Order: sequence, then structure tokens, then C-alpha cells
Amino acid sequence: MERNRAGVLGSPISHSLSPVLHRAAYAALGLTGWRYDPFEVDEAALPGFLAGLRAGGAGESPGEWAGLSLTMPLKRAVIPLLDAISDHAASVEAVNTVVFTEDGRLTGDNTDIPGIAAALREHGVTTVESAVVLGAGATAASALAALARICTGEVTAYVRSAARAAEMREWGERLGVRVRTEDWGDAAKAFEAPLVIATTPAGATDSLAAYVPERPGALFDVLYHPWPTALAAAWSARGGEVVGGLDLLVHQAVLQVERMTGRAPAPLAAMRAAGEAALGGVRPA
Repeated sequence: MERNRAGVLGSPISHSLSPVLHRAAYAALGLTGWRYDPFEVDEAALPGFLAGLRAGGAGESPGEWAGLSLTMPLKRAVIPLLDAISDHAASVEAVNTVVFTEDGRLTGDNTDIPGIAAALREHGVTTVESAVVLGAGATAASALAALARICTGEVTAYVRSAARAAEMREWGERLGVRVRTEDWGDAAKAFEAPLVIATTPAGATDSLAAYVPERPGALFDVLYHPWPTALAAAWSARGGEVVGGLDLLVHQAVLQVERMTGRAPAPLAAMRAAGEAALGGVRPA
């Protein structure tokens, strides 16, 4: 039986651009029999949902499923429910991609880490002497894992609590990155770094836009809606390089499509165009 089903799980899920990107990839690849659907699934419902897929619930055969994308709050909750996870996923204890193997096993991977690196590389950021991460959590951990590849010096993380600070230092030790933590109240000092990665929710960095220096380096703001953020707009106005959340979303989705369909390379340009169209034609600066 052909594996031609995939989807994205999360809560809330209505905002997700993943269906737009994956469906655009299927169209460009000529995969006319493939489907990609969103499913509203929270942490409590996740075990039952996956068990149902394994058993062929909801009228579907388990042999039809190729993979799943996962968004918050499921990236860590899914790990105990899987048969295996990749080294990438294990390094940050976060899974955003589940692939169904021929023998019925569910394997987890993390495409955010190489997606961050690919998005930065596309914008000419391949090596930096130091970097800043704004925020903590799963995306910040993925950012640290990506920085382990390109940052030759120290990473400073600006966080809101001592617990978050300790967590980021622990991630740094695990990932081989020198991490220094600072209080969020001092985040305006962050922008002299050659690379700043903002992993915070919408609105969290708006008050910092006034502190963008005259000659900023590169900003990677992982948000894509609303876009541009106040910080990204101020950064671009000063002539700094800006990498947006859509860049990350497209690059990590490219890797998901390749893993789920077995077709490579995935159509990056078509997927980006579909994402931009869905966002009203607004693309990262």
C-alpha cells in the first residue's frame, strides 16, 4: 500500500502554514495522490491519536501514513510515544517530525536545527564569532544546536527567570556551546552581537526595537505572523540582515517533505512562494 498521508498536529493548529507548504510541495512534485491535513491535538490527546494511527483508526489504514509534523505543545511530549529518535532530536529533547517506517515504527527527528542553519546560510551567515539568543524553550535550544555549528565563541542568552537561565546553560553544556545568561531586563544590550536570534512570542521584543544600533549585524526572528515584527522592521530600516520565521518554516518543511516522501530535493521555491501568498505576499526582508 502506498504511503500518501501526512499531517500536522498541535494546539492551536488553525494558524499553521504547514499544510500550505507541504501541499505546494506535493503539487510541484506531481504527487497527486498525497494528502496533508491539520489536526487539533493537545498533549492529553496525543497518545490516543498516535495509537489510533498505529491501529488504523478513523477509517484509515496505518500503512497509508508517511509522517507527521509537530508544533507546540507536542515537541517534547511525543518523545516517550515513539520507537526511536534521531541524534538531532535527542540533543535538544524536541521532535518536530515523525516518520512512519515500512515495519510500522514511528521515528522522531528535528528539522528545526538544520532548518535554522540553512536559513542563515541562505542569507550569507555561515560563521560568527559570537551570538545572542533572546528567550528560552524548545526553539531556543534548537537555535543553540544550530549555533554549535557556526559560532566560534560565546552565546549570550537573555531570559526572564533563574530557572530559564539554568536551563539554557545546561543546554549549552550538552550541545558544546559556551553559554552566558543575562536578565531579560538588560536585553537592549544584546544588539551589538553579529547575530541575534529572537525565539520569543509575538510582541515580546517590540519594546526593544528602539535600541537597534546604527550598524546592526544579522537578526533571525523566528516569528512569521504578524510580519514584520517591530524589531525586524527597525533592524531592516538600519540596513541589517534580517532572516524571518518563514525562512525557517520553509527550510525545515523542505527536510520534512524529503523524509516523508523520499523525494529530493523538495521544491524550495514553490513552497516559499506558497507561504508568501498565504501571508498576503509579505516576505522576510
